[in-house]
Amino acid sequence: MNTNHIIQAANLKISFGDFIAVNGISFAIEQGKTLAIVGESGSGKSLTALSLMGLLPKEARVQGNLQLQEHNLSDANNALWQQLRGKAMGMVFQEPMSSLNPVMKIGKQLAEAMLTHQSIDKATAKQQAIDWLCKVQLPNPEKLYERYPHQLSGGQKQRVMIAMAMCNNPVLLIADEPTTALDVTVQQEVIALMKELQAEHHTAMIFITHDLSLAAQIADDVLVMYKGEVMEYGNAAHVLHNPQHAYTKALLACKPNANNKGKRLPIVADFLQDEPPATIYNTDAPIGNTMLQVNNLRVWFTENKDWLGRPVNYFKAVDDVSFELKRGEVLGLVGESGCGKSTISRSLMGLLPVHEGQIVFNNEDLATLPQKEWVRIRRQIQMIFQDPYASLNPRMTVGDMLMEPMRTHSIVPHSELKKEAQRLLDMVQLPADSMKRYAHQFSGGQRQRIGIARALALRPQLLICDESVSALDVSVQAQILNLLKDLQREFNLTYLFISHDLNVVHYISHRVMVMQAGHIVEAGDATQVLQQPHHDYTKRLIAAMP
Repeated sequence: MNTNHIIQAANLKISFGDFIAVNGISFAIEQGKTLAIVGESGSGKSLTALSLMGLLPKEARVQGNLQLQEHNLSDANNALWQQLRGKAMGMVFQEPMSSLNPVMKIGKQLAEAMLTHQSIDKATAKQQAIDWLCKVQLPNPEKLYERYPHQLSGGQKQRVMIAMAMCNNPVLLIADEPTTALDVTVQQEVIALMKELQAEHHTAMIFITHDLSLAAQIADDVLVMYKGEVMEYGNAAHVLHNPQHAYTKALLACKPNANNKGKRLPIVADFLQDEPPATIYNTDAPIGNTMLQVNNLRVWFTENKDWLGRPVNYFKAVDDVSFELKRGEVLGLVGESGCGKSTISRSLMGLLPVHEGQIVFNNEDLATLPQKEWVRIRRQIQMIFQDPYASLNPRMTVGDMLMEPMRTHSIVPHSELKKEAQRLLDMVQLPADSMKRYAHQFSGGQRQRIGIARALALRPQLLICDESVSALDVSVQAQILNLLKDLQREFNLTYLFISHDLNVVHYISHRVMVMQAGHIVEAGDATQVLQQPHHDYTKRLIAAMP
């Protein structure tokens, strides 16, 4: 083995019975360097990382040679894995909430990671844990030490995970999609923090992502994977600025950018054919009169009450927001987590009480609507949620999920429910046998299509898309964005499109609103706002884009 290399993989092959998930990949990383592994879901990125940590399921068969410094990982036993995991190798997972113990305080979890691998007492471990919370730039580390995971934001939880992965000074850090669900500003902070800690400790890093612009920003080398095979491997700047393989070119072309607004987004399949895809332009639905008028909307939550139970002060999640939405229009809403975007969407759906203001939808004020009237309105306003897995019933088949709302609202005669459900599946390009399957049997992109089909089942006029493409690969994201455009044209739909990805919002929206701390700070034509911003906050969001 090359002594400069911290980790080396030679001809790594991972199989499950006859299915080969990773097929003969090789790479090496030097001290202080970063390798980005990029590719779509199912390409084998995470399996490769889990094989380096010895965390693959029992039925997985691993062949090839894996070497971490002087340790041969190919035939490591449990004792060696326990010694290396957390000490020589640290891992930051994609979903921090499911990786942290929900019933254990943050500080205790961090101290436990150090007590396991270092010869220190509990008092020292506690002090070092507080020092690490300070190092990952968390506010009030002493207070945070006593908090539980649910009391932290997504970005804060991810920082705790980085502290846990780095606290024993590992020689290798594996980061598996660590910034996927984060805002652009928080993402930039987390990336800067990882690079800073890496430079301080000379750690080698594997950064797994489906975002090529992020890979370009953080990596020295890039390994592009597709269906378990290596498509391209080499210097990051060279691979990403001068891609040789059609698949790498496809990943770069699928991402919405300033140049492809108004055009159909290409998808990976287009590039894997012999001839390059032709440019097709989107034809927009005609924009009509005002459908939704929001006036001085305030959604406040009581923070403290007096001894009589009367509210003393409020958390002003949405404070004096006004906007209008025209029929056939796409209005983008952007801002960081906690700015009030989702609160607006939930108040439009009648899921949160309005403190003050008007929500005039089709000349009817929803803010004063009696609860029993909401059944009628919900048929006209539907929502596509960020996490389709959490919003789909795991015990119902897809067919039942589509037929249930149609039955409740008498959309079609009982005898035609199945036929209509089948039509909805065709519309979102899902196979016919999806009717009898359950949510867990689909990929993330397919589940998002089910969510769209379910929202369309009631033939709504307004669709609220709440971060509905944020966790998807660039290729799947391109397919869903194309689908949303097609459906809009076909059914003259109106969209309120909420996202933290400014490129996606610019691509799909006619107009954009920028939200900060419960207020709209800038609004206007999408291209104007996102390419010539006036407000400092908008400028900061744009500067944080990778």
